[in-house]
Order: sequence, then structure tokens, then C-alpha cells
Amino acid sequence: MTNHTEWHSTGCILCSTNCGLQVQTREGHLIKIRGDKNNPRSKGYTCEKPAQLDRYQNHADRLRSPLRRTPDGEFEEIDWDTAIAEVSNRLDQIRQKHGGDKIMYYGGGGQGNHLGGAYSSATRRALGMRYQSNALAQEKTGEFWVERQMFGARPEPDFQSTEVAVFIGKNPWHSHGFERARVTLREISKDPERSMIVIDPRRTETADLADHFLQVRPGTDAFLLAAMLAVLVQEDLIDHAFLNAHTKTFRDLKPILEEIDVAAYSKRAGVDPEHTRAAARRIGRATSVAVLEDLGIEMAPHSTLNSYLEKLLYVLTGHFGRPGTMNVGTHLGKLIGTGSDNRRSPVGGHRIITGLIPCNVIPDEILTDHPNRFRGMIIESGNPVHSLADSPRMREALDALDCVIVIDVAMTETARHADYILPAASQYEKTETTFFGGGFPEHVFQLRQPLFEPMPGTLTEPEIHSRLCRALGAYRDVDLSELKAAAEEGGESFARTFSATLAERPNLAAIMPVVLYETLGPRLPAGQQEAALLWAACQQLAASEEESVRRAGLDGTGPALGQALFEALLDHPEGVVISKDVHEVSFQRLQTEDGRIQLVIPELIEELQALADEAAPSQDDAFPFVLAAGERRGNTANTIYRDPAWRRKDPEGALRINPRDAARVGVAPGGRVRITTKRGALETVVEITDTLQEGHITLPNGLGLDFPDERGERKVCGVPPNELTSSEDRDPWAGTPWHKHVRARLEACEPGPL
Repeated sequence: MTNHTEWHSTGCILCSTNCGLQVQTREGHLIKIRGDKNNPRSKGYTCEKPAQLDRYQNHADRLRSPLRRTPDGEFEEIDWDTAIAEVSNRLDQIRQKHGGDKIMYYGGGGQGNHLGGAYSSATRRALGMRYQSNALAQEKTGEFWVERQMFGARPEPDFQSTEVAVFIGKNPWHSHGFERARVTLREISKDPERSMIVIDPRRTETADLADHFLQVRPGTDAFLLAAMLAVLVQEDLIDHAFLNAHTKTFRDLKPILEEIDVAAYSKRAGVDPEHTRAAARRIGRATSVAVLEDLGIEMAPHSTLNSYLEKLLYVLTGHFGRPGTMNVGTHLGKLIGTGSDNRRSPVGGHRIITGLIPCNVIPDEILTDHPNRFRGMIIESGNPVHSLADSPRMREALDALDCVIVIDVAMTETARHADYILPAASQYEKTETTFFGGGFPEHVFQLRQPLFEPMPGTLTEPEIHSRLCRALGAYRDVDLSELKAAAEEGGESFARTFSATLAERPNLAAIMPVVLYETLGPRLPAGQQEAALLWAACQQLAASEEESVRRAGLDGTGPALGQALFEALLDHPEGVVISKDVHEVSFQRLQTEDGRIQLVIPELIEELQALADEAAPSQDDAFPFVLAAGERRGNTANTIYRDPAWRRKDPEGALRINPRDAARVGVAPGGRVRITTKRGALETVVEITDTLQEGHITLPNGLGLDFPDERGERKVCGVPPNELTSSEDRDPWAGTPWHKHVRARLEACEPGPL
């Protein structure tokens, strides 16, 4: 499909930032990769990790045919017609016998392939499925819940122009999280008028650049954040004019923060009280502050409370709705659900946030005799056996289901527990995109075009879901004939006919993504049929944010503006600015009941007050260490890199440990230890570093996958962290796991090298 002498625009799929890339290809391979200077968001920036992306595109675990499990537990290849017929029949049997709500959906896309998950909604509605989850529900749902209560929206930071950047449980040097992260970090660190504050139990690469590094004890972030808020209130460093104009409950919050003993809370967190005060004062006296939290506080004790306190830092000081602060941007399609947060899981009654069941409770919703237990699962572009807490229990849960369908590119640890495996085209063999946020004030969206034809034997996810919907009787060709004719006539005719048809035919409205794929899709440029769903998203954005879209340089009104936006996506594979905002619009996008920021979340206020009486954790002789299971490093990425050969440094993913702890355990650099938790035990190699406090150890993310070696024998490389984690250790509000706070012990296995 492409000429290897030319550079083609695409994007990175290894983290949520999705930097723009340019690539050269030859015979199905990515042979040269560089940052794309034409991408209006990343502007040529990229880290070192995408240089190995051909190891995702071409590796030994790529799936090349639908597979069916045989009675002896092995897999046999079947053709696509057989696969679609049998899969739809098996799922329909569960629907008829137990109800479609007994089939759960997990996944919906990795860091860069969200279109497949969007099309899955048609299959889910055709089956009457109600419950879903994905990896966000073991990371971000606590923060999502807090944002829904406080703002009804999701503020995002402006680090490019902020005076003070604050990172809490976040190391953007490796985990990024915003555009051109390393460039921005360097710019802030070199500017004497700007400052960086880092809160983390480990001295990270970002911490080394910070003006204020508050090295908290693992699991005590809530005490430090509460102490910083207390400083702001007790020293009157808050923005009263902002609070009066945009909030109304500060009077209820103020006395709670006034009572906090700053010195006692700081010492509990292991931080000098004067350092706490200095950092809080820098925030309170700044002209602009931008804040970003991440898994370090979201997967640890008090995780949802941590997210609440973090947001109070910038709200109480008025750092919202201005340049360099926190603002609410536009979205083209929503990665995060918008349903009520009052729903509960069918068996355990666990809180469902933004439409997602907590990952940690999925086995509990299966391994029971409860009549409402799940009986089947569709798992798409996800690997819950490896990525979710308590891998042994997740394997047990999948094996207990009546039917498991996996849609994926690779033979993953999860796919091995499926009844049917449907092989998908890779992210570079189809039109794809991501629905992660696109920046403020300019929202950049990139619709990546295919670099290769789909591998023989694979289908794109939109095609898979279209075939499943047809097999389930959700639509017939005759149902779409009028829409197909309208698509041939052009945009305005199609828009009128589409709206009228879906209004009159609710059965087609339910499977709208597939309807667009089958009607508008064939009229799109070659290879871009999967983009059809974005036509509807463009129409919605143009209707709801007309001024912002027009500010980005797009012309038209009504459906014509939506069509212009859609065509801009198709015409700019390098990415395009689709909306441009003024900062005042952030206040208009607050979706709380009264249009004001809510400072008081009653459930979390109770938890905040209870900190005063929370006993310090006692020394656990059985498990004296705190393990952070899943540290981001320069040589780790998400698990779509199955081939360990991409990792040139630290191939085994060493366990990091403080020098004094290493001496006590009796292990030297390069030696091996046995790490044991209440859930399991594994051996690993050791790296000794003074970036960690005593008692704190870390393992990297993304390792522990098995992959065939040069002889074809499958070998596990590194430690799979979730063989050590327990699903019962989780946040009480959102169910997010405490992966950054796993109790463990170490024993030396053998001496290190001389």
C-alpha cells in the first residue's frame, strides 16, 4: 500500500499521548521511524520507544486465522464464515437462556486503537449487553468519579505556559501524559521564573529536575496533600474572589482544613514540614499552576481521596479557566462514559463509574452461584489475565464462563483461555485513532491511515462487528438501501436521510456504528471505511461547539460544518486542529447542577477527617517491604510489545531496591531474589539504587509475557506483576487496585557476580 522511499504520517500507540510519527515501509515492515514535525500537537517530538514499533507489527504471536477451542483444549483453525456463525450462535444462546446482560464486555482498544471499541457498541446493543470494563477501571475511575462530582467535566493541564507545574505520583519523563513532555520539563527546569513540584516516593527522572521534591513514604500521599491544603487555608493563600464567583461550599470545607496539624501530617508522610510549607506557598503565590496526577496515587491507599485533594490544590488557589492552569476542552467522541454513577454491578453491588465495572471485582461477578452472574465475555484488544490484579483468579474466572470470545491481534495470555479467537488487523493495517484528550486551547485530532493491507486471515474490528450484527439479525441489506443511495448523493443528502432513518428505526439507531460503516463507509477514500463512525462524532461536535470548531478555521454551519470537520480528518493523516477555545469557555463547560465547582464531596470529607485518627502502619515482619508493581521505565512500554528483544537494556526487568535493604537481604547488583506476597512468589534479578527509600521496592510494567525463543520454546521474560497482586486490596470507592502498595518480602536466591 505504501512506497518505502516515501515518508508516511502515522502515530505512536505506546502511551496515551500518541505522538505523531513519520515512517518508511518495505514489504510489510516499518523500516524507519521518526517524529512527525507536521503533527500540530507533538511537532516532531517522540521518545525512544516507538523506534521498535516493527516488533509490534511483525512478531511470532500475530494471529492469522480464526481459532476454535477443541474438546482436548487445543485450538483449530476455522474459516471466517464458520467463526461468525458459531460465535453469534453461542452468544445468542446465552442471551436467550440467561439474558444479554449476562454477557460482559472487556476492553475496547489499547493506547491508540479506539475505533474498534466504538464499533463494538453495535454488537453489545444487538445482544442486549449492559456491563463493561477496561483497563481505565483499574487506574482512573476514582479520579473520574471525583471530577464528575466537582466539575461534571475533565479539566486538563496547560504545562506549556504554566508558572508552576505539579506532578503527583507521576513521572512524565517516562510516562509522558502531555505533549512534548521532556522538552517541556527541561524548559520549566531551566527557567528561573518557573517552578516544578514533584510528589513521589521514588526520586524519579522528573524529580531530579524539580525545585521542590517531596519524597513521601509509600501510601501516605493523602497526609501530605491534606497538609499542603491546610497551609493554603491557614496562611490565607487561597483565591477568595475565585471561590466566591465559582464555588459556594468553601465555608463547609474551610474549618476542616484549619484543624489539620501541618507538622504532624507532614511527618506522617515522611516529609519535613518546612518543605511542605514551601511547596504549598509556591502554589498559593503563583500566577498560574497546572497539576497532573497519575497511577502513583491512583493505585495506592486513599486513592480516590488523593484525587480529590489534588484537585482542591488548584481550585482553592483559583488556577482554573486561565492560561497556564486547568481548563476543559472539547472531545471528538468520548473515551469516558457519561452515564449515571449510581449503577451497581449485578452480583456484588459495586459502584459502576463512567460505565465501567471495577476490574478487581470481575472474578467475583463470575465465580459464584448468584443468578445474575456473568455467563460469557467478549474481550477485545485487552489482556486482563496479565494486566489485572490477581492473575490466577482471573484465569479461574474465565475458565468458569460458558463462552469467552477474544478479538485481538496477538495470541495473548487471555486469548489462551478463549473458546473462539477472532484475529484483528494490526493498528497499522487499518484506519485508526484515539479518543484521549487532544489539548487546550487547541484540540488536535489524528486519524491514522493504514500503512499496510490487513494480514491475510485477519479482519478489522468494524468488519468483525458488522458481520456479527448481521448474523445476530440486527440488520439486513434491505434495511440500509435508502441510506446507501443517500451516501452516493453526498453529504447533505446523507445527513438528512441518516437523521430521519434513525429517528424512525430505533433498531438501526441501536447499531449506528455498523450502519455508518455499511452505508457511508464504502463511499470514503480507499482504505478508510473504518472512519465512517467519526462522521457522526464530527456532526455532534460541530453542533455542540460550533464557535470552537469555526475558530479552528473550518467553515460552514449545521451539517455542513460537521462535514467540513470530517473531511479535514480524512485529508490530514498527520493530525489537524479541530477546535480552538478561549479560556473562559471552561466555566461554561462545567456540568454540575448549579454550574459551579463543588468543593465538598461528603463521602471523601469523612475520609479526610478520619485521617486524624488513622494509626500509622505497624511493621509487618512477614511482609516488611512495599512493592510498587508496575513502574514506568525507559525500557518498558505497554504489552503490545510481546517480543522481549525490543528491550535493549535491563532485559529481565530488574527489581529495584535501596542499597541498605540489599545489604540486609544479602544480595549484590545482578543477584537474584525471591519476592513473595500473600498471593504468590516469583524470582527476579536485582538492581540496587539510591533513588528508593528503605523498605520500598519496584518492578517494571509490561514484563512477564511469554514469547517463543529462537528454538520456538515459549519463555517468560521478566516478572508478571499480577501474579503477585491481590484483587481484594483495592480502593473502597472506585475499586482501583493498590498496585503501588503491595506488601512483600525478599529472600536472596544466589550471590551476585563478583
